[in-house]
Amino acid sequence: MIAYIIRRIFYAIPILIGVNVLTFTLFFIVNSPDDMARIHLGVKRVTPEAVANWKAEHGYDRPLLWNNTAQSADRVTNTIFFEHSVKLFMFDFGRSDDGRDIGSDIAKRMWPSLAIALPTFMVGLLTYITFAMLLAFFRGTYVDTGGVVLCVVMMSISGLFYIILGQYVFSKLWHLVPISGFDTGINAIKFLILPVIIGVVGGVGASTRLYRTFFLEEINKDYVRTARAKGLSELRVLFHHVLKNAMIPILTGVVVIIPLLFIGSLIMESFFAIPGLGSYTIDAINSQDFAIVRAMVFLGSVLYIIGLILTDISYTVVDPRVRLH
Repeated sequence: MIAYIIRRIFYAIPILIGVNVLTFTLFFIVNSPDDMARIHLGVKRVTPEAVANWKAEHGYDRPLLWNNTAQSADRVTNTIFFEHSVKLFMFDFGRSDDGRDIGSDIAKRMWPSLAIALPTFMVGLLTYITFAMLLAFFRGTYVDTGGVVLCVVMMSISGLFYIILGQYVFSKLWHLVPISGFDTGINAIKFLILPVIIGVVGGVGASTRLYRTFFLEEINKDYVRTARAKGLSELRVLFHHVLKNAMIPILTGVVVIIPLLFIGSLIMESFFAIPGLGSYTIDAINSQDFAIVRAMVFLGSVLYIIGLILTDISYTVVDPRVRLH
């Protein structure tokens, strides 16, 4: 197990390097350092001297990937890519283009993101599995057919519709919860209720339909027929046998999502004005702050790789027959 984890970590290094290079290349294809300087200076007529000073102040006055004017190793190290990207592997995110410490921002903003993401994840997982097992229990009946149709309808509706409808009905029409904003401590609950409910409802269609498929695949296997032949009730067969064996494909998607909960929901946080990492990323994209965008993409890649490793490890917990070598 230890050897497997170490091997996967070494495999992740070239992946992270590739993600870093791709993000860097795409960003500077869209915006040159001169364009970034003009955006951040915020005036229509910017002098070449002001642009040059801004680039020098933020380290964008060097070549992008290769410095022909330097000697030996400085040709690689004295570049924008090396200066702004290599430190990420030591989780030194540096400073944003407006001077803020990115690591400090991430440490502060991860908690509002987790405050929404964790309840949505836990309540949603319980809800989706329950509904899926209900449809599997009544398979082939009108309950199953109606449930599948409802899931398809809910899958076809954009998540923005649930957000706008929820804000209009629960906030503007009924005045039950605030329409947007955030607070700390116990007062944060009133701001989190609606986003969590919308997050859970928005995922009912796709997740319930997917989990139902997993359960139906297990129901048709030999060990289930054997359990029924021994006289076990249908509920016991579902909860004791089918649910346990269906957890492996469920874990494939679920465990990968867990690390990404730190990143937050881009759309949800933006619409509800929650100061999490999702809105932080959106604001950075709008302001063309490459330092923040690069840091968030790198962090997301690291967390995703961690999720893949946790998925493989969780297989051994759910099914002892699975061994990692």
